[in-house]
Amino acid sequence: MGLIVQKFGGSSVADADKLRNVARIITETYRRGHKVVVVLSAQGDTTDDLIAKAQEINRRPSKREMDMLLSTGEQISCSLCAMAIEAMGYPVVSLTGWQAGVQSNSAYGNARIKRVDTQRILNELDRRCIVIVTGFQGINKYGDITTLGRGGSDTSAVALAASLHADLCQIYTDVDGVYTADPRLVPQAHKLAEITFDEMLELATLGAQVLHNRSVEMAKRYNVNLEVLSSFSGNPGTQVKEVVKTMEKSHVSGIAKDKNIARLALVDLADEPGIAFRIFSLLSKNNINVDIILQSIGRGDKKDISFTVAKSDAEAAKKILEENRDYIGFNSIDVNENVAKVSIVGAGMINNPGVAAGMFEALFSAGINIHMISTSEIKVSVLVDLEDADRAVQVTHNKFFNDPAMQNN
Repeated sequence: MGLIVQKFGGSSVADADKLRNVARIITETYRRGHKVVVVLSAQGDTTDDLIAKAQEINRRPSKREMDMLLSTGEQISCSLCAMAIEAMGYPVVSLTGWQAGVQSNSAYGNARIKRVDTQRILNELDRRCIVIVTGFQGINKYGDITTLGRGGSDTSAVALAASLHADLCQIYTDVDGVYTADPRLVPQAHKLAEITFDEMLELATLGAQVLHNRSVEMAKRYNVNLEVLSSFSGNPGTQVKEVVKTMEKSHVSGIAKDKNIARLALVDLADEPGIAFRIFSLLSKNNINVDIILQSIGRGDKKDISFTVAKSDAEAAKKILEENRDYIGFNSIDVNENVAKVSIVGAGMINNPGVAAGMFEALFSAGINIHMISTSEIKVSVLVDLEDADRAVQVTHNKFFNDPAMQNN
């Protein structure tokens, strides 16, 4: 039998009954003869509650101390799950990230895994123990606890699967796979049996909340056998892999929405070489990631540049640019947080030029205005008004999955 890594999210371990359900899934896998390593997130809203507690004490706590605090959420869920498995009569041990050998860099709050020393886990597996590891955390070279950022437990699970050469990494969530759109928003959305790493990475980056994008990137790099499935339904999930059988048949695999963005526009810039470099090098030095960029055609000796950032970075980006107004050379800056990004993703898009036009037609027919457009070989993203975002997802999904003309194209 094989080695299986199973990850369970916060909603899957939110209370005692759900923890017992997770313990049942784990022990059933163990009874089938597999070696089992489990990664757990904190229960329910525990992380948000801990953040609120920190704010009661210090409005601006250091990132190091926040990592110390937030790491406790996963420790609680892991120890409680281990107790549930003990009560069922199975050998089990829970380990913190540092006990499990997860070594990271020192970027507190958003650390990256450097390597995993698997010896402790392998020793416990040799003893036929079920091993439960805290997700979302590691330890840096100074011996400090670090956390991997929101969604980091997915990355923990994939890193362990890669380091242990696991036969399968299962990511259990509250939905039973990857859908063509958010099924809570689009009831007609259907579950995909399989999806490519590249498509899943785009969807995760563009706002789909099924998997953390860093976990998909790592799974692709190390060719981890990945499956997304529900901890509640017991149904087969979605396989995430390098190549899928339907790659050339399907133009669009999924539609994602991201409301956590803002658009910044710099008006009346000098139409000369080096302006874009000045703007985006300043933002890069301050760790502000830029997504869609639109530069207008120069009028006279002036031009405008618009771009999007995460909504949480909008205020900082504006401040940096304002402080460097003379260096950049612009007349005014406008920030709009009432926007959203809607994207279509599909590996088959590259050889089907009508896909983008189909999206634009769907939005036009619904009276939805497009502010900015960004494309790659496997995705098209548009910026729309925030109030139009949900409707944009619905009409676009209807165009690609219910319109016979698009399906037969």
